[in-house]
Order: sequence, then C-alpha cells, then structure tokens
Amino acid sequence: MASSVIHICIANEINKELKRDNNKILIGAIAPDISKLLGETKFYSHFLDTPTNSIPNMNKFLDKYKNNLNDDFVLGYYIHLYTDYLWFKYFIPNIFKDNYIKELDGTLIKYTRETFKYYVYNDYTNMNIQIINKYNFPLKIFYEEIPSIPNIISEIPMNRLDLIINKTSLLIEEAKQGKKYLFKIDDIITFIESSKKTILKELDSIYEKN
Repeated sequence: MASSVIHICIANEINKELKRDNNKILIGAIAPDISKLLGETKFYSHFLDTPTNSIPNMNKFLDKYKNNLNDDFVLGYYIHLYTDYLWFKYFIPNIFKDNYIKELDGTLIKYTRETFKYYVYNDYTNMNIQIINKYNFPLKIFYEEIPSIPNIISEIPMNRLDLIINKTSLLIEEAKQGKKYLFKIDDIITFIESSKKTILKELDSIYEKN
C-alpha cells in the first residue's frame, strides 16, 4: 500500500479542486489502514477480491457506497482505495523483475515478503519529509479533536479512528532523511500528480452519472 503521507497528500491535492471538508477527507484517506493496527487483514477494509490480493476492487466499494460519496469521510476512503489500486497495479510492478526486487542502483535482490516490507517502509520513512515539504499539506488532523463522522463505512470500527490518526502522526514525527532503496522522490511526485488527475476524472464521471 502507498504510505499514509502519500495518501494524505493525494487526498489534499484532490480537495484543492473539490473544496470540501478537508479534515474529514484526510481522516477518511488514512482510515482503511486501521485494519492493520487491529491485527486484521485488509480483505474487508480494502475491498479485496481475495485475502492474498493487494489491489482494491473499486466496483465492490462503489456498489455499496457510491451514493454516499457526498459524505466527505466516505470520499476520503474512496480516494485511499483508488490510490492503492493505482499503486499496486501500475507503480509497484516497476520495481520487480521476475522474482527479484530492483534497487535504485540496479541491484537485484531475491524477493521475500519480509525484505520487500523492510525496503518499502524504510523508503516511506525516508521520503516523508520531502513529500511534506514539497506539498505543505495541513497537519491539524493530528492535534485537533476528531470531527463528528457519520457511521457509514461498516468495514472498519468507526469508533477507533483515533488509532490510525495517532499512528500516522507518530510515523510523521519519526520521518527522517536517509538512504532510499527502491523509490525515487521524483517518481513518487509523478505518482501523486497522476493519481490526482486520474481520481478527479473518475469522480467527475461518477458525479455526472448520479
């Protein structure tokens, strides 16, 4: 999955165009990852087709919640899922070659789930500061009271949103600049910009049909 900072950044960039309740959208944009903090799989929270798949099925989400996209939290949730869809379907395949992970210097490392997670989460930590500085998005969701959010999404415990907000705040505080293994910051910025355009275009289509 894309990092929490990437999710927040894309949602914030999208809302610059939509001009809706930013706090609720940004909370929605990190909410699906609460499943991991509860020791649960992403199968339900991310609308996956199988427990071993990583790509959200956007149609499954829209079949259930399309008519709720006027709610800002639900919109943020949708943006999160679509970002993960784009991330796993189009971005992540670029760092794989057969059954190997390709480092930035071209070195091929035998893929294991543990090695991949180590590289990805270290890269996230080391790029967060650059992304925050580049986009200068608001961080007030981490120190203001959680706004009142309708209990619409049934796939996550809505009364535990504080868990993912606090965890994301901690990840941002721990951000540092260091060696990057897999991702170039320019590639991440390109992903953020292209995801914004793709999701806005899809939302325009959905709203027109409604």
